[in-house]
Amino acid sequence: MNKPLELPAGHDDRVPYQKPQPWGMVPDMVVPDAVTDDERLWAPLGPGMWSRPLQLNVSGGFYVHLLKVKRSGLLQRHRHSGAVHAYVIRGRWHYLEHDWVAEQGSYIFEPPGETHTLVVPDDCTDMITLFTVNGALIYVDPQGNATGYDDVFARIERYRAHFESVGLGADYVKRFMR
Repeated sequence: MNKPLELPAGHDDRVPYQKPQPWGMVPDMVVPDAVTDDERLWAPLGPGMWSRPLQLNVSGGFYVHLLKVKRSGLLQRHRHSGAVHAYVIRGRWHYLEHDWVAEQGSYIFEPPGETHTLVVPDDCTDMITLFTVNGALIYVDPQGNATGYDDVFARIERYRAHFESVGLGADYVKRFMR
C-alpha cells in the first residue's frame, strides 16, 4: 500500500500552476445552476420536453445538454452517427430495443450506429438526463426511414430562436459555444 505524500511542516501545497496555459486555448466554461428553474433557459423540444444547452461545440461537432421531460411515453426514435454519453439526474427512461432501465444515478454509453426508441415509463413524469451527443441524431420511423435530424448546428438555431422569443436575445446562445 502506498503512503500518502507527506509535506514538510509549514509547507503550503496550494500553489497555482506557475507557467502559462497553451497558446490558443479557449477559456474554461462554467454554467452555474445547470439544473435551473429559470424556464427561459429551457428550449421546448416537443410536448412536455425541454432542452437546456450546456455546451455547443462547433469545432468538435458535439453538444452537451440537459433533457427535461414532464410526461411519460415515447419521446423519439433515432440513430446515432457518433457516440452518446448520458447521466440520469432525476427519473428514469429506457429504450424499447433493450432490457435495461436508466434510473437516477445511471451512466449510459450509446455506441455510434445504434438505433433505438426512447421512452419514459408511465409511472414517471419528471425526468432530467445529461446527454453528450457526438455527431448527429437521425430521427427514423420504425423501419429506419429518416424523418429528420439533429446536430450541434441545428441545436444552435433552435436555441437562438428560443432565446430570442423569451427576450434573452439570439446571441445569448454564444455563451454556450466553443
